Amino acid sequence: MAKQYWKPSNMLYPVPAVLVSCADENGRPNVMTAAWAGTICSDPVMLSVSIRKERLTHEIISKTGEFVVNLTTEDLAKVTDYVGVKSGRNIDKFALKGDLKLTPSPSDKIKAPGIAESPVSLECKVVQVLELGTHDMFIAEVVSTDIDEKYLDENGKFDLAKAKLLAYSHGEYYGLGEYLGKFGYSVKKN
Repeated sequence: MAKQYWKPSNMLYPVPAVLVSCADENGRPNVMTAAWAGTICSDPVMLSVSIRKERLTHEIISKTGEFVVNLTTEDLAKVTDYVGVKSGRNIDKFALKGDLKLTPSPSDKIKAPGIAESPVSLECKVVQVLELGTHDMFIAEVVSTDIDEKYLDENGKFDLAKAKLLAYSHGEYYGLGEYLGKFGYSVKKN
């Protein structure tokens, strides 16, 4: 087996394509797409998102200390891409129409809105910011998990497969594949 050795690159893919929503001090909402987000702790529940310093969302989160990470679906693929390439400095991303429409949804614990079309919205409060070069990493505690009830099964359990989540891999979007097993299935006795 032959391997090629490339210069250092971010090839840790696929990752979730998420919508990061926030609101400025005057309550004006904004949203952007981020692919560099992830779980970092389970108790307390914490996540991180890395955002370029020149982004409006970076400016807003730096001032307010809060944001919402909204999971995306295959149905949200086009708007996920659109709000990732357009700046909230130039357009109101919550005023878009048709298949680009996003609806701000009230959060339970913070002022920043979630996104109504998202199956899961994670309300976050920043606890630390790491300056890392082109991006700053916002480390945040998840203070509320907001679930769209249409994704609950008959037992009240969240059925993520129904959501048809979106993933990002090196500049491209993908729907998640078929179910292969759950954690621990490789050691479970038959």
